[in-house]
This record gives sequence, structure tokens and C-alpha cells, in this order.
Amino acid sequence: MPGGGTRPAATAAPEAGVILLDVSRLISRLGQGPLTGIDRVEREWLEALQGRDHRLLARVVRRQLLLGPEAGALLLRWLDAPEAVPMPRGLVAALRRVRTPRAQAEEVLAGMALGTGGTRGFGLGRALRRLPAGSAWLAVGHANLHPGPWRAIAPLRKAVMIHDTIPLDFPEYTRAGQDAAFGRRLAAALTRADLILTVSEATRADVIRCRDRFDIAARPEIVAAPIGTTLAEPRPDEIPPDLPRDRPFFIALGTIEPRKNHALLLDAWERLGPEPPRLLILGRRGWENAAVFARLDALPHRGPVIERAGLSDGAVAALMGEARALLMPSHAEGFGMPLAEAAARGLPVLATPLPAAREVLGSHATWLDADDPGAWATEIARLAAAPPRREPVAMRPWRAHVAQIMRLLGQPEEDGGQPGCPAG
Repeated sequence: MPGGGTRPAATAAPEAGVILLDVSRLISRLGQGPLTGIDRVEREWLEALQGRDHRLLARVVRRQLLLGPEAGALLLRWLDAPEAVPMPRGLVAALRRVRTPRAQAEEVLAGMALGTGGTRGFGLGRALRRLPAGSAWLAVGHANLHPGPWRAIAPLRKAVMIHDTIPLDFPEYTRAGQDAAFGRRLAAALTRADLILTVSEATRADVIRCRDRFDIAARPEIVAAPIGTTLAEPRPDEIPPDLPRDRPFFIALGTIEPRKNHALLLDAWERLGPEPPRLLILGRRGWENAAVFARLDALPHRGPVIERAGLSDGAVAALMGEARALLMPSHAEGFGMPLAEAAARGLPVLATPLPAAREVLGSHATWLDADDPGAWATEIARLAAAPPRREPVAMRPWRAHVAQIMRLLGQPEEDGGQPGCPAG
């Protein structure tokens, strides 16, 4: 070499870590019908990881499974077509008469596992130690925030997403005992995680308030990472033919549970006179909502208010294209995915002025009080009388959400937009 020197030894590039995505929630939802909000976030993350090296962690019956990337591709296929889950083979499987998609999937995935452990995580440590340095566990759903896995994943960077603190702030809108169970999981995350992700700035403020209320000394980084918006392709052919659309109609989208405040909409419709527009209540029945269920059961067949569950994403997208507005009189929300989807489609929105909702939509909504059915009836009548102008709003894409979190976890990803929402 010139100058008589020697070539310095090449320095090996540091080994890149991988994301260990927890998919316990998605597996539990197999065969249970359309995905709910948090389910969809977990699925979006699983889709985002396709094509790049990653691992999956899943809490199934009596064990924890460490899975490779091929398991994620299968899980996505099964979510779209639960009937495609193959029946486990062998005498034991036949004797156990495994029938549900979830049980079948768990048996198949167990046979593919890179490592297994008990529900408390014992036995997984060796397999997890083989992950590249810099790997991180990402828990988007809360199905595996039990004491067990924390021990096994201790060497990894740990990130937990919190969608809201509704069980603690509004226990009257949740199942009995959910406030205590959620409180334990949140406290564990705040104590043991390295990074807390929230879906909005409003939820971030709520998490900090809960941390201080619990008097937790640990101080993991708490970062707002607003989720993105994906628009399903409208499929008018998937709208049930018996769903009446012969007059102007409005949509309420989501699980029929107390905090969604369907009672206000029923009250508003009673004020709309003898020829009201239609209200399509799209979502499955939830819990602790007997009074609303009784009112729905008493509705006349093919009357102005129609309840329907189990519609495909394509059918809902097509209905959004025809509706006069999305109605969301919620008492509490952590983000409100239907709000973002409606705005992205240019569908007018009537909603309560919750902090998270305002953060998502800004001025792109009409804000109405959650306890004033008269005001809702007035605005609904106005929109029914004249088709509103549609002005799509540019919402944050999922790739921007994913890129932000990848950077936080030390895995740079091409950015898709700024961290705020709306994007435009």
C-alpha cells in the first residue's frame, strides 16, 4: 500500500435487531367476526412487518409461542378466511375434536414454533436470547400484558401501546372489574416497559396522569404516535340486499356499548317527525347496555332505525360513500378510527368534542353535546334535507405511524409523513 501502511481491519456492521410483535390478541379474534379498533391496529402492524425480518410472540392456551415470519403470513390469511385454518392432524387432535378456528390455529402454530414456554414465560428465555442484539418487543394489544412474559422478554427493549385509559376514568362504561384489571396491566407497563406509545396526545396526557396517580417512580419514555388511516375498497356488491337505502341515511359505526351513547341517537330520531331519515347502526352488541338493547329490540321491522352486525369492510366503505354523515356521540374515545376514516372519505361527521376527537379531526367536524339530542336532531334534519358537500381530508398514513415507532425502537424506516394528524 502507499506509504507502507497496512489496511485496517474491516469493522463489522452492528447486527440489526428485529421487532418481536405480540399477536396474542389477533389469534384470540380468529373466527370472531369483523375486527374491532385495537384488533385492526395489531393487524396493521403485522402487515407492515411483512417482507422484513421479524418474530412473533403469542400467548395461547397454556403456553407462549415464539414464531417466525411465516406464521404472520398465515395468520393474515386466516383472519381473512378463518375457514382456511387447516385441521390439525394426528390421533390426539382427532380425539380432542378441535373445531374452532382459534383452537385449530393454535395447534398449527405450536407445531411451527421456534420456541415454547409456559404462560408465565418459563422456557422461552433461551430462544429469545438468540434474537439479534437490539431487538424489541412491541405489544400493540393488551392480551399478553400478564406477569409471565415480562420475565422472558427482560433482555429486550420493551414497547407497549396504550389506546386509552377509559376503564380507569369511566368504569361505568366498562365491564365489572375491568378497571382493576386494566389498572394492573397499565401499572406493569409503566413499571417494566422502556417505551410507552399512545395513539393520541390526549391519551398521552391521560397516561401521565394515571402514572402520577399510581405514584409510579419508573419513568419510561411516553410518546404520542397517532395511528394511521387505511381505506378499504368500497364493495357495493357486499351490502346485504335487504338493507334499506331508499331514503337519506346516517351511519353509527362501532360496538354497541355504553360509552358509544347510542341512546342519544335513538332519542334524536324520536324527535325527527313522521318521515325521518334512516339510521344504520353498524356493529355488534357489546356489554352492560340492556336498556339500549331493549329499545333496539322494540324497533319496528324495516323502520327508520336499522341495526346490523358483521358487515365486511368493503360493504361499510360503500355505505360511507352513500351516507349523509357519520354520527359519533361518544362519551369517551382514545382515538376514534371511524372519525378518521369518514374524514378521509369526505363524509361529514357529527361528534362530541372529546379531546382525542378534536385532535383527529380539528375543524373537520360538527361538534355537538353528548347530552343534547335536540341539537343532534336539528343538525341531522339539516343534512337530510340537502346532500352535504364532500371534502376529503388528508389523514396520516400508516407508514408514517410505523416509521415513527421504528425510529423510536432504533430501526430506521422510510418516513411517510409528519407525526401529527390530520396529515394535511
